[in-house]
Amino acid sequence: MRKFISGNLNYSSWSIRPLLVVRKAGLGIEEEIIPLDFPETTAHLKEISPTAKVPLLIWDGTEIWESLAITEFVAELTEPGVIWPKDATRRAIARAVSSEMHAGFAALRQACSMDIRGRAPAPQMTQALEADISRIQKMWSDLRETHGQNTDEPGPFLFGAWSAADAFYTPVVTRFRTFGLPLTGAAADYAAAVLEDPLFTELEAQAAAEPWWISYGPEGRSSGYLKPEA
Repeated sequence: MRKFISGNLNYSSWSIRPLLVVRKAGLGIEEEIIPLDFPETTAHLKEISPTAKVPLLIWDGTEIWESLAITEFVAELTEPGVIWPKDATRRAIARAVSSEMHAGFAALRQACSMDIRGRAPAPQMTQALEADISRIQKMWSDLRETHGQNTDEPGPFLFGAWSAADAFYTPVVTRFRTFGLPLTGAAADYAAAVLEDPLFTELEAQAAAEPWWISYGPEGRSSGYLKPEA
């Protein structure tokens, strides 16, 4: 069995980063969504995942349960340049900025939860959130200026052609759109390219069609089903 298991596409940023990688690789991997935050979710995940969390890739009996590990596993199954840049220097930097996203930007994550189909007022601008936004603005602009003009692998993304770094920053792009956070110049152009990319627009349509909602409140997260339109 070769299956990728994710949470809600609309809300689970941890899931969609490696999911975009899996889809880009085109390995014919089956996909399954387990909606998060329902009473039965944890029990279901405990049956299939060693961490009782998503994402999870099952490949011929091997379970890979962490987004960077899934990304690297899939990259090894594809041709050079499909998942990471071909050039060794750009590849190393792409991994570095992906790891930074994986482990950092706590203020942005806390203040601006991912909700692809949602739109919300900008949160109160704290010093920590402002620092995260500033770092992302500078990073995206610098990467586009230094590596995005790569004539060997042209494209509108961080390293020219699409790479796993763009998969890891796609949820960040959606957060900027959802909460109307400011971007300028090359960073704004990059965000627009991500939102227009067919790899994302397909996922966006699927997220919009999901029947589940998740709410974040003082007492934690809750979930339910959207009411069908009359």
